[in-house]
Amino acid sequence: MTAIVKNLQPRPPASSNLISFQGVDLELAGRPILEGIDLAIRPGEFLCVVGPSGCGKTSLLRLIAGLFLPTRGQVHYDGKLVTGPSRELAIVFQDYGKALLPWRTVAGNVSLALEAMHVPRSERANRIASLLAKVGLTHHAEKFPNQLSGGMQQRLQIARCLAQEPKVLLMDEPFGALDAITRQTLQDELLRIVADSGATAFFVTHDLEEAIYLGDRVIAMKANPGRVTETFEVDLPRPRDQLSTPELPEFLRLRRALFDFIKDAEA
Repeated sequence: MTAIVKNLQPRPPASSNLISFQGVDLELAGRPILEGIDLAIRPGEFLCVVGPSGCGKTSLLRLIAGLFLPTRGQVHYDGKLVTGPSRELAIVFQDYGKALLPWRTVAGNVSLALEAMHVPRSERANRIASLLAKVGLTHHAEKFPNQLSGGMQQRLQIARCLAQEPKVLLMDEPFGALDAITRQTLQDELLRIVADSGATAFFVTHDLEEAIYLGDRVIAMKANPGRVTETFEVDLPRPRDQLSTPELPEFLRLRRALFDFIKDAEA
């Protein structure tokens, strides 16, 4: 079966897609998780994913990362079949506390990614300093993760991912456990980092306003099994602003449309 797709904009030519799902089904322990996923993600796009709990948002991310393989269909990255993890794709998890190594300093955690890439020791210090400056942790390099606030720990996880120089950032509700002010600050920092690096972002969230604020496009999923049923193009000017952007008529229209979608999906 194929997914029911509504309100989709014309898909760009295949040659312009960085990631593509073609008729993807996923079953785990004999249980259908995803069904009929057809999806194309453009290079440099910020794609957000929303939907009720259990609809397969994280499973979709894990298929891109090569952590899951489809039961049927194919996932391609940069024109090649995804058969396992790649260093060109980095994952930022919601549980930053477990993602960081508590016995390593801030600098040491970033260094871990460089070590895995076999970057010469002589080059690491400058690269670590540059990355910490990018996420506002320059003055915390010698601290340990438990000495940082939650927002700082998440910044550190992002810095470690950026050390890989990834083409794609896969983010699974990375700001879900943070307070509102820290969340807004990191949203703006993330937009800046993605714009500066040219990376493609795949961002899973339950927060509809966050999806609209960050995204170029929002895909909305339904459950049992998970499937993409609507796509919303986000036609809002960049750079975005935490005060003025949510007041725009188009932002309010999208928020209502997504709210109505979730309400229907959970009925």
